[in-house]
Amino acid sequence: MSAKKVLVVGGTGYLGQHLLQGFSEIQATTPFALAFTYNSFPPRPLLLAFPTSFDFHVDLKTGLGFDSISQQFGQPDVVVNCAALSVPRACEDDPDAAISINVPSSLVNWLSSFAHSDNTLLIHLSTDQVYEGVKSFYKEEDEALPVNVYGKSKVAAEQFISEKWSNFAILRSSIIFGPQTVSPVPKSLPIQWIDGVLSKGDKVESFYDEYRCPIYVKDVVAIIRTSIEKWLSEGKKMQLLLNVGGPDRVSRVQMAEAVAQIRGYDSSLIKPVSASSVDRGVKSPADISMDITKLVQKLNICPTPFKDGVKLTLAAEASL
Repeated sequence: MSAKKVLVVGGTGYLGQHLLQGFSEIQATTPFALAFTYNSFPPRPLLLAFPTSFDFHVDLKTGLGFDSISQQFGQPDVVVNCAALSVPRACEDDPDAAISINVPSSLVNWLSSFAHSDNTLLIHLSTDQVYEGVKSFYKEEDEALPVNVYGKSKVAAEQFISEKWSNFAILRSSIIFGPQTVSPVPKSLPIQWIDGVLSKGDKVESFYDEYRCPIYVKDVVAIIRTSIEKWLSEGKKMQLLLNVGGPDRVSRVQMAEAVAQIRGYDSSLIKPVSASSVDRGVKSPADISMDITKLVQKLNICPTPFKDGVKLTLAAEASL
């Protein structure tokens, strides 16, 4: 059986790089032909780390670059779309950009150009911010009522995919945390940022009234790989919507307290504040914790408890 072709859209981002790492680690037992897209330029460390992967410059707004993938890589068996404008404030400032990047119209239009287009599985990363945030442990069937432009653009993406594509898995992800990537990403990583502040003996202000279900990055990689394996083994179209979060509902204060406890820092440095006391220029949902029963049942995966994920993250940072 020939190697399946996997295209990671947004391969230079945080999850994208961890996905490339995850696929490369199983090449000996489950060979994949890998390709990834980038928006500005491919980081040299990434090219050195994955020398057999194809890399393509693609502009998701216009679709420029997809033709090169057709010519040099061919139709992918699986596309994992990690690309997004995911900073809520940036989406609020430029709603048009949020829609043009977060709704994968150019990607789906390109996939539709292949003769047997529905042979491709599209795995799309969505967000917990599709939920309104007025209760705990949202289920997939709960109504999506986002409170900001970012969430609205991701709901629009989900609707677009479900209407235009017949073979998909939509993963509503919470905060993704874990070790730094091969080519360090410019954005601040949550656990590393907290660790960096507390290690200097500085105070850190954290929200006590916003709740999420953060998920360890390697669990997200496992969920994506298992979704692909399930699709391949069943041999039929997939139409799957899953909450992708960790098993623990935690506030930002509890996230900081976990780092302090594991590292032995002074927990009095953590100052609990209300989210309403800080003007972030964008409305943020208060409680978008998610029920992950369906994830566990469908894929037989039990995500890592939050504190264990923090320990793994800090251990990985110490070994760098």
